[in-house]
Amino acid sequence: MPESIPIATTQEPGVHPSEDVGSPPKSPKSQFSKHILLTTYPGQNGVDPVPLQWGAADAKSRGPIVASRHPSQLKRRNAMGAHGGSYSIYNALAIAAGDLPTDFKPDFNNTEPTFDFPQQPAWSDPKKIVSLDPFGHDIVKQFKSYLDVGWDLRPSMAITRANMRLAEIEKAVSEGQIEVDGSIVVDKNGDVRVTKVAVEPVWYLPGVAERFGVDEGTLRRTLFEHTGGSYPELITRPDLKVFLPPIGGLTVYIFGPPERVSDENVRLALRIHDECNGSDVFQSDICTCRPYLAFGIQEAIKEAQNGGSGVVIYFRKEGRALGEVVKYLVYNARKRGGDTADKYFLRTENIAGVRDMRFQALMPDILHWLGIKKIDRMLSMSNMKHDAIVAQGIKILERVPIPEEMIPQDSRVEIDAKINAGYFTTGKKFTMEELAQVKGRGWEKWEDVTH
Repeated sequence: MPESIPIATTQEPGVHPSEDVGSPPKSPKSQFSKHILLTTYPGQNGVDPVPLQWGAADAKSRGPIVASRHPSQLKRRNAMGAHGGSYSIYNALAIAAGDLPTDFKPDFNNTEPTFDFPQQPAWSDPKKIVSLDPFGHDIVKQFKSYLDVGWDLRPSMAITRANMRLAEIEKAVSEGQIEVDGSIVVDKNGDVRVTKVAVEPVWYLPGVAERFGVDEGTLRRTLFEHTGGSYPELITRPDLKVFLPPIGGLTVYIFGPPERVSDENVRLALRIHDECNGSDVFQSDICTCRPYLAFGIQEAIKEAQNGGSGVVIYFRKEGRALGEVVKYLVYNARKRGGDTADKYFLRTENIAGVRDMRFQALMPDILHWLGIKKIDRMLSMSNMKHDAIVAQGIKILERVPIPEEMIPQDSRVEIDAKINAGYFTTGKKFTMEELAQVKGRGWEKWEDVTH
């Protein structure tokens, strides 16, 4: 039975900083102690993390993820980082601005999942799932005894249902390509019922290191150094194996009954999609992202209507995880330097140093969590996604490229360069000489004020 956790807004007696950087005067509005605890060490001053056995048979045997730095839990933390992924910074801003109390604890009444996903064997396999908490959706039930006595635990997953509407689906319905069945597609406007799963990253560092073929110490040191030294416990707490990184997560969209997803006896159509704000939301035509996403959703719906299951998984990895600033710099270099397919990857490498930082090695974890063991129709041309999934023992029976008629003219540079680099296609593969003749739209008719 977990011990009771008192509500406190200042440091408790007996909790001493390992690094005392002075005693600045306490602001009248401050809710913090005058001491600043920069890091902790194993066994220091009674540091006693809640036991956590990644890969245990069930949630209670595994133990809860405890990440809060509230003084009453500081010694008991078993995870580094903070809940919320990249949004943890906004949480800190809300506290700094006085809009959010430091000791706020959510009321989880009626927040339980809309579908009770059955536990899969992979949830207790420390090699199959290393980048998300397999029990992160169910803490209200699994760790109620902790919540009841005041522990600050947070979900890292949430499951809901909704109706969604896309212009491309509405068009497909109006043209008779998708039927209104009243269950999945509910009306002539193309409204679609969908189950959604939001996931924040929770990394089991030994497993992440193994996926990338590096030792855990190298991974920890690199994460520490290249996040500006923001997480010193990566270095000082080798006993803590779980890290909540400040990055975007993913969302699963399930079309049709969710229970079908893990049923090997029904067909599954799957689209793995990495974020592209410019195309996905604002429909820029320099890439195929929005068209392929819309095609993936359409095919997922059709598969579900035919008695199978359709799944689209959307990862927050903007600009191949290089970010939108880098992506736009690359766009400028492409358009000003002669936008040809043979130089497509070179432009990115010159600015970012690499072609791609999405590193699909962790991507299959969500497939394991869903219980997916085979994919009948993989709606993706990416060789990296294909290889990562197959390497995790999940069969792919058919790969489906984007239809030619859905490829915007200005995105031929992108898609033809990717095909040449290894993307799957049932069509023509270009030589480097031929790629040099594949040209994107220039800026000749636009004023370029800097050149």
